[in-house]
Amino acid sequence: MRTAYLDHASTAPTRPEAVAAWTERAGLVGNPSSLHSAGRRARSAVEEAREEVAAALGARAGELVWTSGGTEADNLAVKGLWWARRAQDPRRRRVLVSAAEHHAVLDPAEHLREHEGADVRLLPVDAAGRTDLDALAAELAQAPEEVALVSVMWANNEVGTVQPVAEVAALARAAGVPVHTDAVQAVGHLPVDFAAAGVDALSLSAHKFGGPVGAGALLLRRGTPLVPLLHGGGQELGARSGTLSAPAAAATAAALRAALSGQDAERERVAGLRDRLLAGLAERVDGVRVRGSLTDRLPGNAHVTIDGCEGDSLLYLLDAAGVECSTGSACQAGVPQPSHVLLAMGVPAEQARGALRFSLGWSSTQEDVDAALAAVGPAVERARRAAAGSSRAGRRRPAAVAS
Repeated sequence: MRTAYLDHASTAPTRPEAVAAWTERAGLVGNPSSLHSAGRRARSAVEEAREEVAAALGARAGELVWTSGGTEADNLAVKGLWWARRAQDPRRRRVLVSAAEHHAVLDPAEHLREHEGADVRLLPVDAAGRTDLDALAAELAQAPEEVALVSVMWANNEVGTVQPVAEVAALARAAGVPVHTDAVQAVGHLPVDFAAAGVDALSLSAHKFGGPVGAGALLLRRGTPLVPLLHGGGQELGARSGTLSAPAAAATAAALRAALSGQDAERERVAGLRDRLLAGLAERVDGVRVRGSLTDRLPGNAHVTIDGCEGDSLLYLLDAAGVECSTGSACQAGVPQPSHVLLAMGVPAEQARGALRFSLGWSSTQEDVDAALAAVGPAVERARRAAAGSSRAGRRRPAAVAS
């Protein structure tokens, strides 16, 4: 059975260019911090990749800090900026983050609240998942000297809505507050210009655009104070200790180069597949609701909720039919919960439980879309029967007798 992989937002298939760059570099020995010839060759590979990735994203080479991926980059930005700002002025305790952020931003902020007394405030989003700029302006106007940082993602990982990052940065800059943006879903898929956006820190992850898993970076505007998470060898000018991976850096640069080559045409191609998928879902299944912005959206994101279904059930049924996608729910302690993103958008919990996210990318084809459309109707029918049966069984269950 042919498998249709429609989960690029989770991880994209590794591009051949990245595999080739990794293989070539991994066959050579050398620690980039060593001073002998092998070390200098490894350092050269790291620095060439740093220059290429930074330039492609509108940054200077000295503004790129290599990390193990997007989660580390987000943690380094949120915690590192907060610690640095608090050290400068103990009044700066407030952290402003969008309510629809990835947990790689929300959880570090929550950690600071629980363990270090941060005042974390969630910025509301509208029905499309777009951050409320008026709410941000009001928060910044209220004692701006107490705000440590603002973090708003470039594009939402679940519903695909592109955020008004430049407007967020302008508001924060006027209040003297640094801005971090989680651009993990945007880099390689949308035009991303670090300098033009006006942000102070930007996170990216290589495997989202066809690079290796375990590789990423934080772009940090020159002069922005940051306290490191890791201490050790003092690599990356002290911002991130640890032996640098020359193969990972080379493969990241190769993947980004491939992703940006003909990006406009590729974005149009992928968006066309997405629109065809969404139109086909609406034709074949009653109760399909598209979530997220219909205009300002990641090209490969097709997020829907389907009435009368549990997203987890649909995922397993589609997987059995050879279609791989994801749900919009997070699983905490083994109990499926409605997506915090959808709830923040005002979606009722009952509808949020029926979430499915199809995400397309560089390897996606018309055949993948056809396979998904062929499988989704029978899957929904079975999922609805199962949900109805479960509901009837629940109504028939006798009341517990107290002992």
